[in-house]
Amino acid sequence: MNDDQQISALFDQMRQAWTDGDAAAYGRCFTPDCDYVSFDGYRERGRDAMVASHDKLFRGVLFGSALVGEVESIRHLGDGVAVMHATGSVLVAWRRRLPRRRLTRNTIVVVRGPEGWRCAAIHNGRVRPVGVPEPDSVPARVARSLVRASRALHLGHPGGAPPPGQAVASP
Repeated sequence: MNDDQQISALFDQMRQAWTDGDAAAYGRCFTPDCDYVSFDGYRERGRDAMVASHDKLFRGVLFGSALVGEVESIRHLGDGVAVMHATGSVLVAWRRRLPRRRLTRNTIVVVRGPEGWRCAAIHNGRVRPVGVPEPDSVPARVARSLVRASRALHLGHPGGAPPPGQAVASP
């Protein structure tokens, strides 16, 4: 098998391990130091933590679920490193079809090591495209008016990037 076929096979292994409810097998698809960001933004660091949380899910609220989806693209960034985009959505046991709002896209960084290709990082996001309004649209004009008003009242950040540590709230 070539690299792309091996990477696609890794995704198939992930889907099968999930569908089997086998957190340990799912974890073997990942590097020991992996980063795992779920659809809601929660982040696990390291295979052991990710396996422990998935074991709880597979024995609890996601019992009997299946991971459904397919590889959309693979782009090699260098020797032994690639980015894979795939749909990987959870089909709960009591449904026959995936509801549209459950469609999830995964961005996965895969690396080739002694054991073959493994996931080093994954980020899941729900597919819910929001159109970007044109600059002359009503939402854009309202946004600009709000910015001007907040600056006149000295509310919010003064422009440019907020000071370090103040821009993002940590969970």
